[in-house]
Amino acid sequence: MLQQIKEATAFIQEKIDGFVPEAGIILGTGLGGLVEHIDILHSIDYASIPHFPISTVEGHTGRLIFGMLGGKRIVAMQGRFHYYEGYTPQQVVFPVRVMKFLGISRLFVSNASGGTNPSFRVGDLMVITDHINLIPNPLIGPNIDELGPRFPDMRDAYDPALISLATQIAEENKIKLQYGCYVSLTGPTFETPHEYGYVRAIGGDTVGMSTTPEIIAARHMGIPCFGVSIITDLATDNSVSHEEVQAQGKKAEKEMTRLFVGMLERL
Repeated sequence: MLQQIKEATAFIQEKIDGFVPEAGIILGTGLGGLVEHIDILHSIDYASIPHFPISTVEGHTGRLIFGMLGGKRIVAMQGRFHYYEGYTPQQVVFPVRVMKFLGISRLFVSNASGGTNPSFRVGDLMVITDHINLIPNPLIGPNIDELGPRFPDMRDAYDPALISLATQIAEENKIKLQYGCYVSLTGPTFETPHEYGYVRAIGGDTVGMSTTPEIIAARHMGIPCFGVSIITDLATDNSVSHEEVQAQGKKAEKEMTRLFVGMLERL
């Protein structure tokens, strides 16, 4: 895997003319609109990058975007990969590995998720303070010491300093934030009523099908992480569809964009 990471990194570096990103951003379902606020310098389709997976999910465009956002050099994944697409956990986190080798020192992630906390409403932004990973761990298998330790500490999976900064930015811009624990399931089915109940019983405030593998890989490499879930449906809803999730994500992404830009400006 290490050789594949280096080959993908070298290919990208040839295309971006010495650009070194300071932060990486992973955009979830229906949240690709943040790209419209980036001063884009380079754009690379996933399909052209050696060893890169290809996103197969509607709402995930499939491009690496390099440019300026909030006065910082960033690389944004416009579309992520999921275990339910048939990729291995190691393939799911491959782009995070590459972003580290490209130079990022912080990772911002976003997702669309189902709210299990009864105080949440559709459209809320939840800052992820912790997670419960129920997707196969991407670190299973031989450890690559050049990437990180065999047993990485996950107590501060979501960086307290970045969470504090987000709170400050939100207060200044009158952005309402929720806080809580994100639970990841494999999908691709949306949860049954009892599965929603299970997620709530084990301490989850929201549930989705992504994010935790990428955070685990990033923390394995020592990258501070910040995550936001947009609540696109609720456990109490009668039904949910992928189209509804995308629509709700697009409604809330403006506030998420303001939050991310404000944070980047202060880093």
